[in-house]
Amino acid sequence: MRRVKTCLLLVTLAAISCGCHPGRVVTGHTVVTQRPVAKDATREELLEAYNLIARNIKTLNAAVVLKPTAGSRYSGVIDEYHEVKAFLLAMRPAEIRVIGQAPVIGTTVFDMASDGEMFRVSIPSKKKFLVGQVAGERISSKPIENLRPQHLLDALLWPEIRKEEAVTLREFNDENARYYVLTVLRGSRQMEVLREIWFDRSDLQVARMLAFGPKGVLLSDVRLSDWQPTDAATGQIAPAPSSTAAASFPRAIRIERPHDDYKLDLQVTRVIMNEEIPAERFKIEQPAGTELVHVGEASENKQP
Repeated sequence: MRRVKTCLLLVTLAAISCGCHPGRVVTGHTVVTQRPVAKDATREELLEAYNLIARNIKTLNAAVVLKPTAGSRYSGVIDEYHEVKAFLLAMRPAEIRVIGQAPVIGTTVFDMASDGEMFRVSIPSKKKFLVGQVAGERISSKPIENLRPQHLLDALLWPEIRKEEAVTLREFNDENARYYVLTVLRGSRQMEVLREIWFDRSDLQVARMLAFGPKGVLLSDVRLSDWQPTDAATGQIAPAPSSTAAASFPRAIRIERPHDDYKLDLQVTRVIMNEEIPAERFKIEQPAGTELVHVGEASENKQP
């Protein structure tokens, strides 16, 4: 028995000296990763946590790094750069502006804005200025005509879940994590899934959001991680006493839109919430010497 205890002690000391992760159990040659303890929450508590963020964030002023996935439609504009530094402004209900700059030299790669009805995109390197309707958007065969600022807005300023909306709760587990999933339904006679909000049960933060169109079409899949406190000028937010969710913001965001054929990674380096942003900062005028392109049916017949 003493020999067994001595061997176990030596194995434990060896594991510590080798820097084994505290969340791992080493048995022979097998490493078993232990999942974090899952926290419990009710449907009502999760709804309130989500709505706290959706309701209280009115504006965003952020610095981000954009990394397009190779082969996606975004890469048609910024494929020569590994990443693009961008300055992002967003304001409810539907205003957003994003200015992307090339690394090191700082020249503008794109300048795009949307007000919920029309979007405008300036591409200086192509000498083009794109204008189109948000509601009438369609996929173009030309990559630069698929830049959509409102897709970023949807991932950053969430719609509130209304009391009259039907919402279900379920659990989902995989080998890495455990989740609660809120499913928002639409329709009355024949219900369809409108949205899914996934909460990581290790910290009860929102980890994933999926949006669906009619007949179950997956419009967007947004993954969020690395939640951290926001920067200094967030004093306007008044979170509930028992929650700090509205005072935090994810620093890593991946947006995937399968029917728009792109994935986009956002690394948030700075974010200020709820500071006053003048309306004129969301306006873009067509630069002199650029071609005006009306995105839609007619634009498909033009030469790139």
